[in-house]
Amino acid sequence: MKHAPWMTDDHVAYGDTVRHFLSRELPGNLERWTAQGYVEAEFWRKAGDVGILGASIPECYGGGGLDRTFDAVAFLEYSRTGDTGWGLGVHNIAAHYILGYGTEEQKTRWLPGLVSGERIGAIAITEPGSGSDMKSIATRARKQGDHYRISGSKIFITNGQTANLLCVVTKTDPGAGSRGVSIIVVDTNEAGEGFRRGRKLKKLGMQRQDTSELFFDELSVPAENLLGAVDGQGFYQLMHQLSWERLIIGFMALGACERALEVTLDYVKGRRAFQKRLIEFQNTRFKLAEVATKVEVLRAFVDQAVADFLAGKYDGTRAAMMKWWATQTQCEIVDECLQLHGGYGYTMEYPIAELYTDARVQKIYGGTNEIMKDLIARALDPN
Repeated sequence: MKHAPWMTDDHVAYGDTVRHFLSRELPGNLERWTAQGYVEAEFWRKAGDVGILGASIPECYGGGGLDRTFDAVAFLEYSRTGDTGWGLGVHNIAAHYILGYGTEEQKTRWLPGLVSGERIGAIAITEPGSGSDMKSIATRARKQGDHYRISGSKIFITNGQTANLLCVVTKTDPGAGSRGVSIIVVDTNEAGEGFRRGRKLKKLGMQRQDTSELFFDELSVPAENLLGAVDGQGFYQLMHQLSWERLIIGFMALGACERALEVTLDYVKGRRAFQKRLIEFQNTRFKLAEVATKVEVLRAFVDQAVADFLAGKYDGTRAAMMKWWATQTQCEIVDECLQLHGGYGYTMEYPIAELYTDARVQKIYGGTNEIMKDLIARALDPN
């Protein structure tokens, strides 16, 4: 694969480490993960051992002390495998909520476990009645002495069945609008009565990923678990992290597109029809030319986004552009590649089928693409 202009020799070496780990560990696990619908904790610990989970976490908390572009390398290498069951991106985001907004005591308490894989992170935002509208969150956290009591429900939570550290978005002041939103960290190893995991949802794609419901019924959580120790900061915290989340989605889209092109080239070079290889037909060649060009444009867009991020110029509007365009392009590319497989592309025996079913949700989570376009339009007409 091509090396991005922002990658140094250290990035390349780190990418080699991630790729070798994944090529060694993934193949023997995928079938079992598909059957059970989740990735075991042991895999997380192995990833922690080789430094994949904490590259951008400071060394004082057990991490690699590198910048976030090293996380980007991990996302790219992972997405290039074609697997989507491992909730690496959400885990990374949860860690950066704590790193970015946690008190020193919170960072010392939680980050080392997230880096080592002993803790699996998740972010509990979406609710059955709110979708992309975070201001409408109904989950409540009521202060009672030195504890909060959390009540509400969440849905579509990545790592929901396996996570043991949840960043739960709640309303601590229901009458204050967005200023009443807070994030409270729930350690499920310590949670008693009042916390319950619901169904692992049956989905169109991402069969190995444990996307779940979560329920809170007067769950008692120490007040010291309020992220940042000051309530009402949750909406601000969410907005500042969403740009990174949407860039992660761009990385994942790029890696999946590269994988789709790779497996399709292999297929059309080996498959024959009417005494010719499929790649010898003009339609096949033209479609592949279009796909290859779209991949290059997407790669250039992602690389520029990284450059903007490093320069402190990557704002919410750019992030919205990245999220909608990258995922729309991903779905278009994977659809074209499946078509070139013919009937075999519709069977799960070929990797393109899984790339197809897994791609669709990219246009939904992280803020729907319709929301992204609205955010872009607001920037064009701020009045």
